[in-house]
Amino acid sequence: MDVEVGSNLYRNTDGTIEIEGIPQIQVALKPTTGALLVNFALFDAGGKVTAKLVDSTLMINEKRAYEVNKTPKSLLLTHSASGTVILQMDVKGPDVVAFAKGEFHTIKGHVIQVTPVEWKIDKLRVSGTTHDLMGRSVVLG
Repeated sequence: MDVEVGSNLYRNTDGTIEIEGIPQIQVALKPTTGALLVNFALFDAGGKVTAKLVDSTLMINEKRAYEVNKTPKSLLLTHSASGTVILQMDVKGPDVVAFAKGEFHTIKGHVIQVTPVEWKIDKLRVSGTTHDLMGRSVVLG
């Protein structure tokens, strides 16, 4: 599966996105329908899980602070009160998933921001790269 994170293309991934050493996002396409399935752990600044998606469904939603809107080809996780986009994922083509937008804490308490042009964690910014991962995970940070 190819995964885009901002403007960066990661070819031939296993669908896992590791952020600061922790597998924080797992994406897959359902074999029979091609529907997008996302597993994701959302942390607060102290490293505590505040929300968790399992197969694109909110299983943990502390204080009902988050809302998920999904179609078979897209997923949008937002913070209900502020409207902040936490995670936006879209199927762009056969075996291609784009992580187009998002902002959330890593397990280490840093903020990762993904925009259509880059991803950044603190002062580390990456944009416009292409990598062939040969079946490995995407590693950010």
